[in-house]
Amino acid sequence: MKNRQSYLQQLIAFRDKMPVKVITGVRRSGKSSLLELFAQYLLEDGVPQTAIINMNFESLTYDHLKDYRQLHDEISKRLQPNRMNYILLDEIQQIPEWERAINSLLLLSYTDIYITGSNAWLLSSELSTLLSGRYVEVKMLPLSFKEFLDFHEYEMSGDLTTQFNRFLEYGGFPGITEFRDNPSAIMPLLEGIYHTIVVKDVVQRNAIRDVQLLESLIRYLSGNISRTVSTRSIGGYLTSAGRKTTGDTIDNYLTMLEAAFIFYRAERYDVKGKLRLKTLEKYYIVDTGIRNMLIGIRNDDYGYTLENVVYLELLRRGYEVYVGKIGNLEVDFIATNPKSMVYYQVTASMADQGVRDRELAPLKEIPDNYEKIVLSMDRTPITDYSGIRNVNLIDFLLEDWE
Repeated sequence: MKNRQSYLQQLIAFRDKMPVKVITGVRRSGKSSLLELFAQYLLEDGVPQTAIINMNFESLTYDHLKDYRQLHDEISKRLQPNRMNYILLDEIQQIPEWERAINSLLLLSYTDIYITGSNAWLLSSELSTLLSGRYVEVKMLPLSFKEFLDFHEYEMSGDLTTQFNRFLEYGGFPGITEFRDNPSAIMPLLEGIYHTIVVKDVVQRNAIRDVQLLESLIRYLSGNISRTVSTRSIGGYLTSAGRKTTGDTIDNYLTMLEAAFIFYRAERYDVKGKLRLKTLEKYYIVDTGIRNMLIGIRNDDYGYTLENVVYLELLRRGYEVYVGKIGNLEVDFIATNPKSMVYYQVTASMADQGVRDRELAPLKEIPDNYEKIVLSMDRTPITDYSGIRNVNLIDFLLEDWE
């Protein structure tokens, strides 16, 4: 089993500590495998198998558990006395009122609890209430480019352009690794993943009746990644396509798609005014392979696809990510964490003078001294534009950051 080191280290860092470790993320992104990796780590560290309670609720093995009381009883009878017990519960949202069992188990000093769930509406927005604030969330994404190379057993040296193009085309769901020698099977696999996510985490979860409207919205967002959108612009498109709806319905569907981790919303931030702006956000899709399956590969929006890849990478690295506004100019990303802030521009190439001027202009207008970086696919000896770093995008994706 391939390692997801950055996520595994997050679990290890919270081992034997009170908060429940909640692993969230889109379906098929590797949450179940992460729990297996953690169980393997525990065994190698000397924890006996009997002290690791590992339950996957999508397995028929646990189909007899119908509510939180039965879940609590099942776990309680397996607890080992006088030692720490590691409780690993996969897709726990299958058990009604599961949080009541977890809160009860938290009262015991010898339990260390890890849970996964695919639906953020259940396991993020409601999480603080469900677990009385006693949790830490590990947010999981499909493979990064660095992980993609590792999973596909590619060398991480030399010219990686071909491998990167495959990453853009097929995306980062771990399951596609098994089909690397059969590319024609990848798009049907992605279609199956997509429909499972939409049906289970959006349609069924929210009792959606107009599935065609939802599909039209998903395709619109997929075709407009990295572009500012609004409820009005979406409504105009849907109306022109013969799908009349209301602004409230669009807003509700957008919330559902975010909750299922299909799309991520980036708010705009006024750099000079230091204010978050609540209009004209951008949406980024969780996986470029899913996008290509939905709308095909478009040569005219290569730069937007690169921007999507960088956005997800910044999330992996623990940043909060905004779209920057400075006057009438736009900064692709403002990445912030408690220790730093970095401004990023993303473009396919800086070779053209007009493109170079356009990409550098907003960064030059920013009055503070935080780091400013342009990411492109160029290989050039020019590494600096008057204090603005020029970095190859592939090198950026492969750098050590943990």
